[in-house]
Amino acid sequence: MSAALRPAETAAPLIAAIAAAAGRHDRDGSFPFDSLALLRDAGVLALTVPAALGGGGAGLRLAADAVREVGAACPATALVLAMQLGKQAGLARNQAWPAALREKVGRLAVTEGALINAARVEPELGSPTRGGLPATIARRTATGWRISGHKRYVTGVPALHFIEVLARTDEASPRLGMFLVTAGTPGLEIRETWDHLGLRASGSHDLVLTDVEVPAANAIGLAPAATWRGSDAVQAAWNALLVGAVYTGVAQAARDWVRGFLRARRPTGLGATLATAPTVQQAVGAIEARLIGNRRITASLAADTDAGTPPSATESGAVKAVLSANALAAVQAAVALAGNHGLDRKNPLERHWRDVQCAGVHVPTEDAAFGAAGRDALLAGDSE
Repeated sequence: MSAALRPAETAAPLIAAIAAAAGRHDRDGSFPFDSLALLRDAGVLALTVPAALGGGGAGLRLAADAVREVGAACPATALVLAMQLGKQAGLARNQAWPAALREKVGRLAVTEGALINAARVEPELGSPTRGGLPATIARRTATGWRISGHKRYVTGVPALHFIEVLARTDEASPRLGMFLVTAGTPGLEIRETWDHLGLRASGSHDLVLTDVEVPAANAIGLAPAATWRGSDAVQAAWNALLVGAVYTGVAQAARDWVRGFLRARRPTGLGATLATAPTVQQAVGAIEARLIGNRRITASLAADTDAGTPPSATESGAVKAVLSANALAAVQAAVALAGNHGLDRKNPLERHWRDVQCAGVHVPTEDAAFGAAGRDALLAGDSE
């Protein structure tokens, strides 16, 4: 149990309540406002806000533990939490943000559980990590900027208080940057497009902006398009481990369910429970090994990052790919052990299998992560 959710007598009912609502939200595709309210009331939504602002001041290891625990209960809720914790930790150290704005966003997370996430992906652009300029345009006004564009997959958007919108300026030499928009600003439209195989409750809908007014102070990190960088090594580590924690939590939940199934299932031909069969024990051991590996990798990388020695962004990307692959393989193995029972919609293992399929779509995707790691391995030290 992570310190984020201590003491145990309050953590257990919290996690149980979130888990109890997960199946309903999955079936309905409804957003988990109730589960997020529980996390808000427990102070978890402000876990990585600096202690000086009233938050938990937590580092990456504690944040990843919290996300994994919530991920085992409801990964859609956990993904919203992962975005919140990573963003709050990032803005706390990002000097490109005006100090007053950082304080405002942090304090509202403490007092109201105000959520923040970024809007980057676009219909034509895809993810900006693949290169290219966003079609979302920021135009100068007398008091700041006016933004128009179309974003996709904005996780948690039904409940977001703040949205960081990636846009380029309409200047002759475009600059890129993030523009902080407050929910409810005129010109914002949520289009409920999210109808997915997994994480059906994450509310990752489209966001359309039409002449949305943004104060000058809310334009963050504007830089020439050729030199703009969306993240650094520290943020890459946070992104990798928090996303990985969501799906490690899913794999943990799948392990727990199949363990109970195997302990209870007693085929007449065996004369004992499936849990006593050596081949079954070996298969479960393989699942355990993947979970152990994910926990140990996460703990090690988080400790380095919290100590001020984060790995390179390339290494973090490779770790994210490994964490995702382990989670996918663990859940698939659990389904194989359960047979038809694992794909029966009355059992949660079917939902866990669908949810974990989303692990591979988060950036960096496996091809990008392995490609970067391969280039480093093959070309390191070359003059060109």
